[in-house]
Amino acid sequence: MLKRTLSIALAAMVLAFFVQTAFAEEKVHEGKIVKAGGGKLTMTDKDGKNEHTHDVAKDAKITCDGKECKLEDLKVGSNVKVTTKPDDKDKLWAIKIEAFSKS
Repeated sequence: MLKRTLSIALAAMVLAFFVQTAFAEEKVHEGKIVKAGGGKLTMTDKDGKNEHTHDVAKDAKITCDGKECKLEDLKVGSNVKVTTKPDDKDKLWAIKIEAFSKS
C-alpha cells in the first residue's frame, strides 16, 4: 500500500512539473525599438528610460503593422509589443514581436 501511494505521489509530482514547463508564463513588454537584427531586439520600456535586449526565437512570429515581416524589417523608433517565454533551461526568448509604425 505504501509503495502504491509513493508511486502515485511521484507520478503526480512529475506530471505537475511537465504541466508547469509546458505552460511556462509568457510576459508582454511594450516600448520602442532601438535596434533589431542578428537574432536580437533591443527596445526601451514604455516610458523610454530603460533599454533591454531580447534574444529572438528562430520561429518567432514577427509582424509590422499587422503583416508578417522579418526581424531586420523592424524600424528604429517604432512602437513594439514583445511576448517572451522561458525555455526549459529558463532562458527568456522573444516568441512574438508586433511592431507598429510611429503615429
